[in-house]
Amino acid sequence: MMKLRSLFTSLPWLCVLLNTCPSQGVTGKKPNVVLIMVDDLGIGDLGCYGNDTMRTPHVDRLAREGVRLTQHISAASMCTPSRSAFLTGRYPIRSGMVSNKISRVIRSLGASAGLPPNETTFAALLKKQGYSTGLIGKWHQGLNCQSRSDHCHHPYNYGFDYFYGMPSTLVDSCWPDPSRNMELAISSRLWLCVQLVALAALTVTLGKLSRWIAVSWSLILSMILFVFLLGYFWFSSYTSQLYWDCLLLREHEITEQPMKAERAGSIMVREAVSFLERHRQGPFLLLFCFLHVHIPLPTADAFMGVSKHGLYGDNLQEMDTMLGKILDAIDNLGLKNHTLVYFTSDHGGHLEARRGHIQLGGSNGIYKGGKGMGGWEGGIRVPGLIRWPGKLPAGKVIDEPTSLMDVFPTLAAASGGTLPQDRVIDGRNLLPLLRGDVQHSGHEFLFHYCGPYLHAARWHPKDSKAVWKVHYVTPVFQPPGSQACYVTTYCRCSGELVTYHDPPLLFDLSRDPSESSPLTQDTEPLYDFVIKTVADALEEHKKTIVPVRQQLSELNYDSVWLRPCCGVFPFCLCDKEENS
Repeated sequence: MMKLRSLFTSLPWLCVLLNTCPSQGVTGKKPNVVLIMVDDLGIGDLGCYGNDTMRTPHVDRLAREGVRLTQHISAASMCTPSRSAFLTGRYPIRSGMVSNKISRVIRSLGASAGLPPNETTFAALLKKQGYSTGLIGKWHQGLNCQSRSDHCHHPYNYGFDYFYGMPSTLVDSCWPDPSRNMELAISSRLWLCVQLVALAALTVTLGKLSRWIAVSWSLILSMILFVFLLGYFWFSSYTSQLYWDCLLLREHEITEQPMKAERAGSIMVREAVSFLERHRQGPFLLLFCFLHVHIPLPTADAFMGVSKHGLYGDNLQEMDTMLGKILDAIDNLGLKNHTLVYFTSDHGGHLEARRGHIQLGGSNGIYKGGKGMGGWEGGIRVPGLIRWPGKLPAGKVIDEPTSLMDVFPTLAAASGGTLPQDRVIDGRNLLPLLRGDVQHSGHEFLFHYCGPYLHAARWHPKDSKAVWKVHYVTPVFQPPGSQACYVTTYCRCSGELVTYHDPPLLFDLSRDPSESSPLTQDTEPLYDFVIKTVADALEEHKKTIVPVRQQLSELNYDSVWLRPCCGVFPFCLCDKEENS
C-alpha cells in the first residue's frame, strides 16, 4: 500500500485526479497566493452578489469559504489602467497609465506604450521573498518598445518567472474566425514558395557573377521584385487585428497567431494546473487573468446554450467551470490550507456591448453606469472574494470601502515583504480588516479617475455609517434617456460629452447605493460640510501627484515594425498548440 501511494504521489497528474497528493505548499509562514481576475465581469452577474438566474457555483463556493467584500473598488473603469493599479498598488495617474484622448487602453501590440519599468509590482515584491511567480492569461500592459521582439514590457520585466497568455486583449475580430485554418495552410505554402524563389534568385545571381550561367539582370530583378510584391500583397490582405493582436505567447515564443480563441481558456487552465504542480513545494504566486467575459465572448461548443442569458451567460458559466478546475487542483494538491485565493474583476460590466438588441455585456446590479465610466458606481464596484483557511473567517461579509490597489500591500504583509519607500502606495493592507482586528477600512477617502481627469471621490468617516460620494464630472448618456453611452460605445472623460457639476452632486451610498437621488443643501444638513471636507482631501491628494509621461496618450499609436511575428515578417501565421 505504501509503495502504491508513493507511486501515485510521484505522478503529478495522477495524484491530482485521485486526490492523493500530500499536503504541502508553505515555506515558513509564507502562504502560496493565487489571484484570479475576470475581464469585464459585472458584480451583478454572480450568485453570491444577488443574482438568482446565473449559475456560478464555484465563485459562490469561494464566497462561502472566505470573506466577501461588498464595496470593493477598481482604480479605473478600463482594462489597462485598472490592471496597472492592481499590479502596483498605485493610482494609474502616478505611473502614466492614463490617456487624455479617446482610447484609454493600449490599442494594439504595435504600440510602444506600457507599464513603465521603474514601477514595482507585487510579483517583483514577492519574488524578492523567495516566491516562484507566474502569470497566465491576459496581460495588456504593453509588449515592445523599439523592435518587434525586444519585449521590453514583457511580464518577465515586472517580476514574473513564467508567462503564458495573451499579451493584448480580446477584440471583436478575435472570434469567430472561420477562415483561420485555411489561412494557416496557405501561409505555410506561400512562405515555402517565397523561400524557393528567393533561393533561386540568389543562386542565379551568384551564377551570373561567377559567369557560370548567362542570364539577364532583368530576370534576376524580376524574381526579387516578385518576392517583395508577394510579401507586400500578403501583408496588405491582413489588416485585421485578428492577425496582429489575437495571439498567444509562452514565455517569449508566439505559439498561436492568430489564436483559436474558443480553446484558449482551456489551455490556460491546463497551464495553471501545471504551474501549481511544478511549484507545489511553495511558496508561489499565480496570477490567473481570464479572457472571459470580454467581448466577443469566445465560448466552446460544450457551453453554448447552457444559460438563460444568451452567449454572455454561456461564457460566464464556462468561466465558472474553469475556476472550479483551478480550485479543485489546489485542493487535490493539498495546498488549500496554505494558499490565499483572491477573486475579482478588473472593472464593471460593459453595458454598451450589444449586437442589435442582444446584450453581450454583464450586469452591474443595482449600481448605476458601467465600464468606461470613471465615477458611477457600476463602472468601478467589483466582486472581491478572499479565501485563506485558518487565517480568515469563512462566510464573513465586509461592507467597508476597499480597493484592488489593496492587494499589493496585503501581499507584502502576508509574505513578510517591505513596501517601497520611494513612492506613494495608495493601497492599504487588508489583513487587519479581514481578520476582524479592526472594524474600519484604511481608506477614509478614495478618488475616482476617468483617464487623467478626476470625476468623483468618496469619503467614509470612521465615526459614521455614511459613505459620501461627490461627483464633479459625469458622462452624458446617449441617446438621451438611456443609462449608458450607446452612440460612442464608451463614455468620454472630458469635452462636450460630459457634464461639469458646480456645485458637485452628492450621494450617501449607505442610503442610496444606486446613486439615483442627489442630495442638496435643502435635503441634507451636512451638505456644505461634506463638500468642503472632500474638496480639502482632494487638494491634499493632488499635491502627491507628480506629472509623468502619459503612456496611453503619447505612445499609444500602432507601428507595423513593433507588431509581433511568429515567423519571418510578414509571413507570421502559426499554430504550435494544435497537437499539444
